[in-house]
Parts: sequence; C-alpha cells; structure tokens
Amino acid sequence: MSNGCRAGACAWLIVGVAAIASAATAAGVDHRQRDQEKNDQEHRRPDHDRERYLFVCAGDQAREAPDFMAVIDFDPSSASYGKVLATVPFPASSASGNEPHHVGLSSDGRTLACGGLLSVLKGQKEIFFFDVTRPTAPRFIRAADPPLSAITDEFHALPGGGFLVTMMGGPQGHHPGRVAEFDASLQLVAEHPKSPPDDGFNPHGISVRPELNLMVTSDFICPSTTLHAVPGDLDLRGSIRVWSLRSRRIVRTIPIPGAGGTIDVQLIPGDRRARAYTAGMLDDKLYLVDTRAGRARPVFDFSTIAKGGWPQLMRMTRDGTRLFVSMNVAGRVAMLDTSDPSRPTLIATADLGADSGPHYLTLTRDERRLVVSDYFLNEDDFGKVHQEGDHKVHVLSVRPDTLTLDPAFYLDFNTAFPAGPARPHGLALK
Repeated sequence: MSNGCRAGACAWLIVGVAAIASAATAAGVDHRQRDQEKNDQEHRRPDHDRERYLFVCAGDQAREAPDFMAVIDFDPSSASYGKVLATVPFPASSASGNEPHHVGLSSDGRTLACGGLLSVLKGQKEIFFFDVTRPTAPRFIRAADPPLSAITDEFHALPGGGFLVTMMGGPQGHHPGRVAEFDASLQLVAEHPKSPPDDGFNPHGISVRPELNLMVTSDFICPSTTLHAVPGDLDLRGSIRVWSLRSRRIVRTIPIPGAGGTIDVQLIPGDRRARAYTAGMLDDKLYLVDTRAGRARPVFDFSTIAKGGWPQLMRMTRDGTRLFVSMNVAGRVAMLDTSDPSRPTLIATADLGADSGPHYLTLTRDERRLVVSDYFLNEDDFGKVHQEGDHKVHVLSVRPDTLTLDPAFYLDFNTAFPAGPARPHGLALK
C-alpha cells in the first residue's frame, strides 16, 4: 500500500434424424422469430409504466459554471425524444467543481441523489438530493457531507426510503472509506463499518440481496493517489467485501491480486450459491465471486474483445441471464450470456467509437433499452486520470442476441447547453 494513500497529502480521488433435426431447427428459428416480434411490438407499444424521463448529473467541463442535473425526454414516441426538458443547478454554496458522479433514484421514485466525486477538493458538500416528484420541474432539496468519508460513488436505494452510498475515501480522500447510510428523511444515519479494515478499504461498487442478508462492495482505488500532489502511480485495489446486510458488518474479504481495480460488483439475481461478478479493470478478466467460500476465479477474458479495454461498470437482467459491461478505453459495451454463471459467453458488443469512453450504464425496467454515458473522469491539470470520452449519451436497443444503437436518440453534452461543454456521468430513469 502506498505511503500516499496511508499518509495522504491532499484530498482524494480521487453483462429420419435429419428431418427431426430440421424440424427442431425450424422450431428454434420460429421461437426466436416469435420472441423478436413480441419484443418489437412491446418496444413500440405505448406503456404508462415505461420510463419517460432520463435524469443525468453532469459537470461543466471548465469547472466554472454550476454543475447540474438535466431532465431528458426518454419517451420514444415523443417528438422531443432525446431533448433536454429541464435543468436544475447544484446549490450556490457548492455550485461548481464537484465532478458529478454516480446517482441513485429512491425506491418511491421521488428523490434523486447525486454524488460529487471531487467536492472534497473545494471543501464543499458531497451528496446532493433533488425532488423529482414532478420530473419536468425538479428542485434541489438538500446536501450532505458525511464527516468520516469522502469521494462519493455508488448508491443503493433502500426499500423503505433512503440510500446506502459507497464513499471511496476517508474525509481527506485517503483510506479507509465507508458506506454511508441515509434514512427516508435523507438524514445521515451512520457510516459503516464502525471499525473499517486497514487493508485498502476503498469501496466503489455495491450490490445487495436482502433475502440472503447479503451485501457486497468492491474496492477500486485509493483516491488520493490519483492526484499529482501524491507522488507515484495509482494505487489500484482488487478485493470484494462480503457484508451482513442487517448488521452492516463486513464478514469476509475476498482478495483478487493483480486485478488492477475491481470497480464494480454485481450479485447474480436468484443464484442459490450467492455468487457475484466483478471485473479487473487492468487485467481484462471477469471474475466469478463465491461469497460463501471466499474465493474468486476468472471466467471470461475481455481481451478477446479488446486488449486493455478497461471493463468497468456492470448491469444484469433480473433473471440473471444477461450481463452488460462498459469497456471505457475500448469504446464498447459488451453483452454476455450468463445462463451458466461459471461459463459466460459473449453474445454481442456495441461499438461506440475508440474515443467515446462509455462508463455509466442503466437498464430500463422492461430490459429492452440500455442507456450509456460517454465520460469517466478527467482530473485536468491537477491529477493523473484523463478519460474524457466524447460527452455523448447513447441508448442501446437490447434484444436476446443483439445490442444496437437507437438512431432516434441523439444527445451530445458538448452542444446541448448554453454554458458550453459538460461532462455527463450518472444516469437514472423514471
């Protein structure tokens, strides 16, 4: 572990027989055709339950104009599909330079939470809550600043209201981090665990299965080592923490040496063995994590898609048979068949371009559209990370065996706002 992360210098962060065979093949084709036709019909069908609004948290590229949350028309039958409907700025006291990062939508769909990854550098609040009860007229509610942690990352919405939030660093952006908990009134309840481990606890990803009393988090990087103020290379992590969800206590650590940054983790829905997936950002491996046995093993090689492609964030379908992974440097999104968790296979990739930089993902409730933002992090002249992307937001049409761009949706944060280019990151749908 680097001295920069231990001692710190500046703040932070930083998816016949022939006839019988012929008939079976035809039946399989007919089955797939019926599935495709049903999928297409459902995609075109007006549906009041389908998400109509896309929320995007973004920061001014120049770090001068206020950071903001934008509301986008997400109704494909609308004449303004893909257009900006409204924006609301961050509060004046913490207006700019927050590096808006991940977001979370409350379980009742009324509150959007957005994290400021770099807010700590300016001594500002770090978690921002917006009322989105009326999506086209959002309003800022309040901001929070957990005292024991900083570098806000992923949100998990709690069933009764409130959030669990991974905070990747300590109050000055070093280690250990915490998982902050907010109640339904958006008040800070606690920062977990009470006594964090001293072996590189920098949580980024989070996934929960309440029916198993199970939560997992993934350690990614010691944030302060991304700054020029801290000499040396990035101090990337490789480990999964297994928690008792009810007690908010870490019960097991699963090291993954050489992963080069386990930025995300996803528990497999319905898996009786309580397994999960994580990816090594630098070693190009997808790992199957056995949370009970306390081990992880590689089960897919992302270098078969693009070597050094930086697999990052992941989303899974509710039945656990499809895994979507953003590959930031490769400019692609991969879709894997995970019907057999131990033998995932590549089904399709969507190529967004070499300089696109896909990172954040969100999947619609009907699991037929995947939204992707093309921006990871650029620390400009004060840091070591420079993954700018092209600032576009894409919609991918998801079919059982294909992943294709929706040509009707076009949103470029370089040109969509009067203040100039902005960096889109966290996405949520309502």
